[in-house]
Amino acid sequence: MSNKHIYDLIIIGGGQSALACGYYLRRTGLDYIILDNQEECGGAWQKAWDSLTLFSPAEHSSLPGWLMPQSKNEFPSKKEVIDYVCQYEKRYKIPVERPVEVKEVGKESNYFKIITNQATYYSKRLISATGTWDKPFIPNVAAKDIFQGTQLHSAFYQSSRDFEGKKVLIVGEGNSGAQILAEISKVADTKWATRNSPEFLPDDVDGRVLFDQATAKYYAEKKGEKFDMSKYNLGNIVMVPSVKEARNRDVLHSEGQFTSFTEKGVIWESGKKESFDAVIWCTGFGYGTEHLKNIVAKDEKGKIKTTGTRSIEEKNLWLVGYGGWTGFASATLIGVGRSAKLTIKQVQESLQ
Repeated sequence: MSNKHIYDLIIIGGGQSALACGYYLRRTGLDYIILDNQEECGGAWQKAWDSLTLFSPAEHSSLPGWLMPQSKNEFPSKKEVIDYVCQYEKRYKIPVERPVEVKEVGKESNYFKIITNQATYYSKRLISATGTWDKPFIPNVAAKDIFQGTQLHSAFYQSSRDFEGKKVLIVGEGNSGAQILAEISKVADTKWATRNSPEFLPDDVDGRVLFDQATAKYYAEKKGEKFDMSKYNLGNIVMVPSVKEARNRDVLHSEGQFTSFTEKGVIWESGKKESFDAVIWCTGFGYGTEHLKNIVAKDEKGKIKTTGTRSIEEKNLWLVGYGGWTGFASATLIGVGRSAKLTIKQVQESLQ
């Protein structure tokens, strides 16, 4: 190993979570690098659908150290977020190499050996920050493969133009389902299938309240309401302008679940058959951790056992930005800062 460069730390993934870690690494003196498989900066935001917006104003949607510039509208657009993330990377001179596709991670002489399409890298410590976008989840519904229409996960949806004049089934009761339904229902005949009844937040509640339970409690008490955390759940639907507009058109109605596909459509729980040209799955994501399979165990969705962000099985591995199991709201711009700060503190201490 004497003739190989060994980094103190390598971060896999070049999106918002990796950049938040980079911010806290600036004054540590650690020799580190970020490996990003994308052609350009911006992380998973590059892949999001065209009309996607945040559900908090810019000042409440920022990475550590630098507030996102004020948006043209109430909530920042996809383009504004990408511009901010790219500027953030430049502002703090965060060392990112791209495009570098990590093929697998192993161990050699107690160091991590990261095999990529460009080179082989070595490091003493490792952070995985690859997120979820590359692991779209579609439930295993009976006869799914015989459906002759289009099936598309929200990860690959771009705009309603592709569905004009068609009959489209939107599946999933979360924010992506509601927002895509709101958009496509303007140009197509739509139905909404959900496993559970959609839960809508009050019109004047957005991410500013959701990310702070204390603020949520104050907000409720100020209105003379008993605090009910279920009403302020991160999974509930935020009434962004497009969803409010869809409600005004009376399209936010779930048809419930369907039990099976047919060649032309689906069979609802009632037994009724209905034809569709396309089905859009807004059913969430697994975790992009396939590259770690040789060093830690993971479940069927890619989740790895951790204490906070630190792997239990491999003590020199951390996972940042994967959602609730790596920190509250850690898959969001404003939420990942806390997880990143604690992670870098642990990494630094482990190297002393």
